[in-house]
Amino acid sequence: MTHLRRKVCTSVPAAPRAQPRNHAWRRVFPALAIWAALCSGARADDADLGREVYGDLCVSCHGRDMVNPGGVTFDLRKFPKDDFERFQNAVLNGKPPAMPPWRDKISDDDLKLLWAYVRSGG
Repeated sequence: MTHLRRKVCTSVPAAPRAQPRNHAWRRVFPALAIWAALCSGARADDADLGREVYGDLCVSCHGRDMVNPGGVTFDLRKFPKDDFERFQNAVLNGKPPAMPPWRDKISDDDLKLLWAYVRSGG
């Protein structure tokens, strides 16, 4: 019986193995796209719901579509879009003498919806 021996060549280094490409982004990207679409849709829905809150609580003084009907009320279209704390303080505590406090009349959720509407610019 003859034995075949493999000749092992140690003088030539083996070719480097190709590293598998990381294609995880192909799975992550669609998920991110869906998430972004849902988030933007939620913001639009919040603004629409906020319009209803605005209609119930604010329209008589601040005007339809936040267009001031005249008088002393603030034009909410010009409210700083990045200052929720100021908005929250004004709504909850009022702005005497013209604006009454709404602290006991508006829920936290309605306040956030109202903020979404104000940020949308009407």
